[in-house]
Amino acid sequence: MFGEERKLKILKYIQKNTRASVQELSQYLAVSEATIRRDLKELEKARLINRTHGGAMALHGVNFELTFREKEDKFKQEKEAIAQKALEFIEEGDTIILDSGTTVFQLAQRLKNFARLTVVTNSLIIAQELQLTSGIEVHLTGGILRRETLALVGPIAEESLEQIRVDKAFIATNGIDLKEGLTTPTLAEAAVKRKMIKAAKEVFLLADHSKAGKVTFARFAKITDLNHFITDSGISKNFAMELGKLGVQVTIAEV
Repeated sequence: MFGEERKLKILKYIQKNTRASVQELSQYLAVSEATIRRDLKELEKARLINRTHGGAMALHGVNFELTFREKEDKFKQEKEAIAQKALEFIEEGDTIILDSGTTVFQLAQRLKNFARLTVVTNSLIIAQELQLTSGIEVHLTGGILRRETLALVGPIAEESLEQIRVDKAFIATNGIDLKEGLTTPTLAEAAVKRKMIKAAKEVFLLADHSKAGKVTFARFAKITDLNHFITDSGISKNFAMELGKLGVQVTIAEV
């Protein structure tokens, strides 16, 4: 079987079944798992599928969202580099907001050497990560749990964020577009992100290059609402330059 024929079969299988594992596709086509992984990488590059941990999913519309676990391993090296760079902007004694999201989670994992820090978050997994760190006081927003992202949303989360002011907010996004701004697939998460941005003196967006130019369902901020954008070296120079013209400080994290 030729490579293009095999990739077409893979694509049709995923579209029919919504998702498929590498092992499942390997057995279906009687080829090695390494071959399947290579094919999935090429199909994703062509924007025909979404790769996930251990497999792939069919593409969906603007309101589709991968789960936290499915997003965790995508662009992992880039996310780690972005988080390490973001760490340089945090000082002892700061009060910060950490949004839910896999890149912001990478930042949370790097905070454990701080002796005095206050963290406000709507992420259960970030709160769990920091629960035993004695130098960090953790405040959970409360709210309704979104199982897909392990984030707390809704009126209680929004109300708690309205009552506070912080030094810095580290925000995640599903898309950043020069015209449409920052977007996320759900209205509930968009509402919480807006409150986080309003509560902060400085707003940092942490997002890898794959988010550039993407637009999803719910807009939560304009480009000009950002102070800083920390991304990886895969970002296009023109995109970074245009953000700079809009007053956003762009910091590139080398992978």
